[in-house]
Amino acid sequence: MDLRKLKTLIDLVSDSNVSELEITEAEGKVRIVKGGGAMVHSYAPAPMAPMVPAPSASTSASSVSPAAAPIEEPPAGHSVKSPMVGTFYRSASPGAKSFVEIGSVVKEGDTICIIEAMKILNEIEADKAGTVTQVLCENGQAVEYGQPLFVIE
Repeated sequence: MDLRKLKTLIDLVSDSNVSELEITEAEGKVRIVKGGGAMVHSYAPAPMAPMVPAPSASTSASSVSPAAAPIEEPPAGHSVKSPMVGTFYRSASPGAKSFVEIGSVVKEGDTICIIEAMKILNEIEADKAGTVTQVLCENGQAVEYGQPLFVIE
């Protein structure tokens, strides 16, 4: 939220009979509370909606239950995890060859993918030597912090 807008909101609350004001926007949430002698204001970034796949036409609401969801077991071997939130890319450019494929032998420090975060391309390196046995993400897929990207054995 713009600092000028925030200052205007604080001034409006202090000059009015309103004791509390809460505004939620795309950038976050602001809550201004007028107390006895001091004003308290807080800012929190807006929470991201969880990425949940849409139910298919064949499933009904009564047939879906949280307990029925299969629990994913961690893949066998060493998982290379995403160090940040961003977009996963297997190659340096759209037409280029992937950094690694299933069966590729990598050394510790070899670049295995790129994660784009805030328009910055970050090369992700193998943190263990071995053979790539699984690629767990699709090219162009959004990834979360700590999400497994590859399995190396």
